[in-house]
Amino acid sequence: MASIDMKNIVKKYGDGFPAVNDVSLDIADGEFMILVGPSGCGKSTLLRMIVGLEDITSGDMVIGGKRVNDLAPRDRNLSMVFQNYALYPHMTVYENIAFPLRLSKTPDDEVRRRVTEASDVLELKEHLERKPANLSGGQRQRVAMGRAIVRQADAFLFDEPLSNLDAKLRGQMRTEISRLQRRLGITTVYVTHDQTEAMTLGDRVCVLRKGKIQQVASPRELYEQPVNLFVAGFIGSPPMNFLPATPEGNRLRTPFGEIELDEKRAAAVAGHDLLLVGIRPEYFDDASLVDEAKRPLGSTFRAKVDVTEWLGDSQYAYIPYEAPDSIRSQLRELSKELDSEELRTQAIVSIDATSRIREGREAEFWLDSRKIHVFDPQSGENLTRDAEAGAELTRLATQDRLEQAEEAGGRDTDARGGATAVGVG
Repeated sequence: MASIDMKNIVKKYGDGFPAVNDVSLDIADGEFMILVGPSGCGKSTLLRMIVGLEDITSGDMVIGGKRVNDLAPRDRNLSMVFQNYALYPHMTVYENIAFPLRLSKTPDDEVRRRVTEASDVLELKEHLERKPANLSGGQRQRVAMGRAIVRQADAFLFDEPLSNLDAKLRGQMRTEISRLQRRLGITTVYVTHDQTEAMTLGDRVCVLRKGKIQQVASPRELYEQPVNLFVAGFIGSPPMNFLPATPEGNRLRTPFGEIELDEKRAAAVAGHDLLLVGIRPEYFDDASLVDEAKRPLGSTFRAKVDVTEWLGDSQYAYIPYEAPDSIRSQLRELSKELDSEELRTQAIVSIDATSRIREGREAEFWLDSRKIHVFDPQSGENLTRDAEAGAELTRLATQDRLEQAEEAGGRDTDARGGATAVGVG
């Protein structure tokens, strides 16, 4: 196992375009780091530079305290699991898993022992004599992972490994990857564009935008304390609602009425003429279902519902609102960057599944105004972000990871050292 330290990493192609632009990121020994962002943000390029499949234009890549810029992939002792599995169709599962050990001329007895251990971990023992064509997508991905854990590597690298699987199987494989990483305690870098994977798998998440880091934090900090509009819009499903607002003393005037601010937030937004208020769908509710003791903690408003979606255990209401052309244009551009559906001038409101609110009718809603965020439309900066609270969330997440690593260390020392390269060199 080893830490991975990136110092001012830059990757420019022949036309001078910086696919990765001055990225500095420290990944601790045993940490599960997620690289996430929309298409073209540089996450896969950065992963390929870690493993040595892409040259580094400038900066230093340090793995286990050793600068590796000039080392070939085979000399970096890293394991990589690819999006398309990269299995040999003419080989059995056993030989696919054993392949990197054969290359290194490992004795047959040792090959047999390691392949057996890996197949037990990944529940592949009964499939060892089958060919990849006779396996399901999830089984093929487990074979690729098995090939990655039979030798002693310093880190796992995953390049969107679940994108070819259906939704149900992705959920199952997320659980398996998380369980495997915790058991082995191996430093892991995982690239994905799926925010569900990012939020459920990683100790920390690095959000990239046009080759630059926007924020590195625990999933909870990213969700509760986003640093800017881009992170706030990318993290969360359904996405955060962005409403135009104008400050008036300690209040914000929005399409849904006035929102009262505490002194700290009011001071942060003072001097701005037009703002964007960020509100998560779950910060709303049907006012008729809100406990009387809770109602004074937020604000209520009436609005006409355009569409409702009942999902069994939850329900969403869509409420259109008016916004200046400048705000509409900004939301449209942000949608393009996020590779998402257009962020229209409508609020997505999460309400209890038992709510009787119906589309086409006016209803009263309650908003938890304590949890809103206020953004500068020009810079995108979150003016009301509580940096101290965010840092505490990430500190607690790191503490949990270290405690889990200590527990894992006493369970299976062989498993902790049992990772391998996939043969990327």
